[in-house]
Amino acid sequence: MSQTITIDPVTRLEGHGKITIHLNEQGEVADAHFHVTQVRGFERFSEGRPFYEMPALMARICGICPVSHLIASAKACESIMAVQIPHTAAQLRRMLNLAQMVQSHALSFFYLSSPDLLLGMDTDAKTRNLFGVVAAKPELGRAGVALRRFGQHIIELLGDKRIHPGWVIAGGVTEPLLAAKRDEILSMIPEAFANIKLALKAYKEIADRFQNEIEVFANFPSLYLGLINEDESVEFTDGALRLIDAEGKIVEDGITAEHFPEVIGEAVEPYSYTKFAYYKPLGYPAGSYRVGPLARLNIARSMGTPLANAELAEFKKLSQGPVQGSFYYHYARLIDMLYGIEKIEQILADPTILDTHVRAQAGVNRLEGTGQAEAPRGTLHHHYRVDDDGKITWANLVIATGQNNNAMNRGVLTAAKAYIKDGKFAEGALNRIEAVVRTFDPCLSCSTHAFGQMPLAVTLLAADGSVSDRLVRGA
Repeated sequence: MSQTITIDPVTRLEGHGKITIHLNEQGEVADAHFHVTQVRGFERFSEGRPFYEMPALMARICGICPVSHLIASAKACESIMAVQIPHTAAQLRRMLNLAQMVQSHALSFFYLSSPDLLLGMDTDAKTRNLFGVVAAKPELGRAGVALRRFGQHIIELLGDKRIHPGWVIAGGVTEPLLAAKRDEILSMIPEAFANIKLALKAYKEIADRFQNEIEVFANFPSLYLGLINEDESVEFTDGALRLIDAEGKIVEDGITAEHFPEVIGEAVEPYSYTKFAYYKPLGYPAGSYRVGPLARLNIARSMGTPLANAELAEFKKLSQGPVQGSFYYHYARLIDMLYGIEKIEQILADPTILDTHVRAQAGVNRLEGTGQAEAPRGTLHHHYRVDDDGKITWANLVIATGQNNNAMNRGVLTAAKAYIKDGKFAEGALNRIEAVVRTFDPCLSCSTHAFGQMPLAVTLLAADGSVSDRLVRGA
């Protein structure tokens, strides 16, 4: 008789989701889905608001990556205004975005995923959390906390708040950088370098232990999308998008924010509130692709900073072409962080970084605007339409989680087939299926299930609805 396994909620994610695994009469996995079970509605309730309010409003979508929404939204508003922001403002925004990337990646790697990596996938769930990491590997636990604090403090210094800073606005930023704040950030960089190097060393020492997971964690050929500069180095705030195929060949290049809606479509599925993005010429689901750290490193020819370039060269040795295994999102995330720290230091050496001209001003010069940036989890696109008074009449957001949605679902299915046999499962096997989703670090809402009392109940039902097996943890 057919059966269904439900993992609800999926733990150590930023938001609320569940996994259902469907078994056939022989107890073999027939299908599996990752469900996003919450509704936000930001696109709808932004209608009627003045366009210049959008950056601050859109930042409230997320408490972990508000800066990416601030920047993508501001860029869409600047498209409506038809202005180019001052160079110093662009550099300051870039630094803010990189600081957010560092703190967000630190949260993902150390708080959410390192319990699996450093303690083991089969460790008791009661200790498989950040506290367990700090107890077993105190130097790495401290490094993770410090790297998150590094990024958050830079955000606070620049924007006066760690979460939802109002500093980024349509036209640039509200105020220039002060010399004292520049010097304080520079003083923090040596410790940040030491901590990220410690994390990279630790990852390389343990990566070989996870060959089974590497093979089945969403490891399949796909397209990849990400921002790059004209010199083909990685970019987070400006540049244009490149789409490559599973062999590394360029499928489409120079995709600007304005061009994005012409090439990227969105599909819906009945089991999730998150949309599924795809490359229109190939259709859905054939045109599904991946974004985020793995995609960025697969696409870029260089990182643009010396230490990160050396790590990128090592990363590229993992495969003849693009690295397909989503387990390597963890490694790519650490390289991103190293790049971010190096790039922040470079930006602070810009002789114009203290310039006071940091804002361009204008009204409505176009009735439609688009903006894009790289969030920690991948490409983020904002698209607005306004009336003659500058009030929003329509908005659409394409978020990284939606662009990775099909890959996450395929990965969950692959892992479920590998770890569930004859209808039987253990807690460690289910944790591995959850861990597939954690490699992508999906951002489902502002809430984060890092540890604590969030319960997990997995129930195996027979076709008649009777309970065949049940596992509960954290209750």
